[in-house]
Amino acid sequence: MAKRRRQPRRPREKSPTVSYTDPQGNVLELRERLSAATIAKIGEPPASHAASLEDAWARREEALFERLAVSWEISGLPLDDQKMLLGRYRMAAPDERAWVRRTIAEHLERHIPELT
Repeated sequence: MAKRRRQPRRPREKSPTVSYTDPQGNVLELRERLSAATIAKIGEPPASHAASLEDAWARREEALFERLAVSWEISGLPLDDQKMLLGRYRMAAPDERAWVRRTIAEHLERHIPELT
């Protein structure tokens, strides 16, 4: 029996990015746009009625970071692996998280207003 040949995957078009620098010189690079499906997914309300407002807010915040962040250079150490980025965000100091939240909010207003 002959094996079916697979079509080679079409390379994904890279989304343009925007870099933001914090007062300490760390650089956060965010995607300029997201797909319509991703925007719809982030805009969905929590699946469970048991989720508190704070839970829903935290989940949305993480989802935005996970989908927008391309890289984050902290103290000269570049992070570009998605798992490492999300892990670093989760253990960020409160002032770092606040800066990231403000930066993402400004980024959304400028580039993806349907998520603000």
